[in-house]
Amino acid sequence: MKFKFLFILLAISTMGIAEEKTSTLDWPREIIEKDYTITLYQPQLEQLKNNILEGRLALSVKKDNEDIIFGALWFNGRMHTDMETRMAVLEDMEIPMVKFPDIKDSSKIEKLKELIISDFSSIDLEMSIDKIVGLLENPDAEDLPQDHLSNNPPEIYYRSEPTVLVLIDGKPILKEVEGQDLKTVVNTPFFIVKKDSTYFLKGGEHWFSSKELESKNWKNITEVPEDVEKLAESKIDDTEEDPEKEDSIIIPKLIVTSNPSELILSNGEINYQPITGTTLLFVTNTENDIIMEISSQMNYVLLNGRWYKSKTLSDGEWEFVQPNDLPDTFSGIPDDQSISSVRVSIPGTPEALEAKYEQQMPQTAVVDRKTATTEVKYDGDPKFETMEGTTVKYAINTESTVLLINQSYYCVDDGIWFESKNAKGPWAVATERPEEVEEIPASAPVYNVKYVYIYDSTPDVVYVGYTPGYYNSYYYGGVVVYGTGYYYQPWYGMYYYPRPVTYGYGVHYNPYTGWGFSVGVSYGWFTFGVSSYHHSYWGPMGYRHGYRHGYHHGYHRGYHNGYRAGYARGKYNSRNAYNNHKNGVRQTSRSSRQMNNSRNVRTAQPSRKPNNVYTDRSGNVMRRDNNGNWKQQYNSRQGSQTNRSKPQTRPQTQNRQQLERDFQNRNRANTRYQNYPQQRTPSSFPSRGGGARPAPSRGGGGRRR
Repeated sequence: MKFKFLFILLAISTMGIAEEKTSTLDWPREIIEKDYTITLYQPQLEQLKNNILEGRLALSVKKDNEDIIFGALWFNGRMHTDMETRMAVLEDMEIPMVKFPDIKDSSKIEKLKELIISDFSSIDLEMSIDKIVGLLENPDAEDLPQDHLSNNPPEIYYRSEPTVLVLIDGKPILKEVEGQDLKTVVNTPFFIVKKDSTYFLKGGEHWFSSKELESKNWKNITEVPEDVEKLAESKIDDTEEDPEKEDSIIIPKLIVTSNPSELILSNGEINYQPITGTTLLFVTNTENDIIMEISSQMNYVLLNGRWYKSKTLSDGEWEFVQPNDLPDTFSGIPDDQSISSVRVSIPGTPEALEAKYEQQMPQTAVVDRKTATTEVKYDGDPKFETMEGTTVKYAINTESTVLLINQSYYCVDDGIWFESKNAKGPWAVATERPEEVEEIPASAPVYNVKYVYIYDSTPDVVYVGYTPGYYNSYYYGGVVVYGTGYYYQPWYGMYYYPRPVTYGYGVHYNPYTGWGFSVGVSYGWFTFGVSSYHHSYWGPMGYRHGYRHGYHHGYHRGYHNGYRAGYARGKYNSRNAYNNHKNGVRQTSRSSRQMNNSRNVRTAQPSRKPNNVYTDRSGNVMRRDNNGNWKQQYNSRQGSQTNRSKPQTRPQTQNRQQLERDFQNRNRANTRYQNYPQQRTPSSFPSRGGGARPAPSRGGGGRRR
């Protein structure tokens, strides 16, 4: 039976702000209906597939002067989420089964079912995404085949002195400055200009020059040609004064390269510290994750969720390590040591498991079919290329993601599918996603649209959503990795359109806040950004620069409070793509309070009962005491815990193992929820924390003339 209503599950009527936690509705919950009291215990979530959440919960019903009756309820419903506020709402609920295992009177069972269903249908409450992540039993995230992504190592540079990695996106493209004898390098986020036979590069208050662009021999200079300096003043954004002023005194070395590269740094000679309980050492004087296995003397470096190994750090011959091929001792890295942030990239750890759940958690929205639309601009006439091994073509000379499938055009903009009979539009919201989208290979720059979905539609609205694959996060070998590893050729005509990149931006993962990046530089004063190129897309897709390890609160202090250390401008003001597409988009979770205020909605009240009641998959209700003992709950007289006619039995071994997992999931979910607000702000990240979850880019990125 299907009922359209918002359903209470992981109840948290808070927007994730710490101050509201004192009034948060927690578990168990009670519904008072005339002379009945219905107690709901914290749900046990079984599966999230697409945007449908399935689970079960234990409950009890108590009527005045009658016995307590224990039961179990199974549910599934459409989930609407807002990943920025970490809140979700269920609607269009289906309740396939309500079971009272200790009652034989069928008429009484039906009466109780009607009572429970009726009360559920009158309640609206939000739920915490962090509790969902902690409670899920059966994630459905896709583990990509080993040959699906490109995991070939980038060029990995190690330096023990201050150094900055300056990336150029492929073969350098120089464009003449109108009316001046100057040329700018277009395909880089840094300000680089050529005058005569010399290149000039500006970083913060410092200037550098070189006769060769791709060189490690750039020199710091104090005198710059007047026309070069004036061009920089007109192009580079003003930045607020860096509070860590002493960092501006340090003049780093430069590595300028057009190849996919990463830079790892230490503050002087390497300092190692043992990792408790393992045969590993980790480097303490670095912002990077560098580990040595003592027995093999092999160095392991974590980049973008991928492990690479080499005998030496300096000019090492780096080799990709499949996640399941890591030495067994890695799984013993304790969670209370500062290097513990790498546990999320070690298969089988709780952190890796939660990251897997995050991979299937969709950001959803409801799109108005009448008002939502988009606009696509091309650099000249539309040009399309066919993806190898498919019948799908994609536009190469636009910043938008446009596909040509079966003589119809599809555009993905801010996580919404649009369609048209013409490459230039007009565009209408699509109600179905073409099956051919599944053919798109990771080697194509539009691969990320495979993770944008259309769940359902009505004559008025379309239910849409995207999972983290849309912003280049993938589940591979039991861990999450960033980027496909492929290099995508940018477009350059009248405009320059960069494509998504994997390497060069210090991408790192934190279980609480997702991916962030530090751009592979080490000084906050070293900014890049050109005022006329505000919409340019540089680096990780829409990612904000994130709080890195905060190592010793001293080294790399230029990262202070979110580091202005040059980063992609992108859509960094929002962590939710649908916020960018305001026209015709409604987010249920964000608007649920307004809906509640507009009508008379009942609420469930806090219960003083302990949150220690569970149900197994057979519908038996179990209670766990403080000593870890499990006992089955039967009907009782006047609320007593003593059964009138049956002994309280212990569950069988298999059921006990499942119930123990449910107990651990519940504890982890509640801990995760309590921790998240403290972990989301830079000033309160742990010593080796992560970054901030961003919003995806519209597609290939911005344009640059």
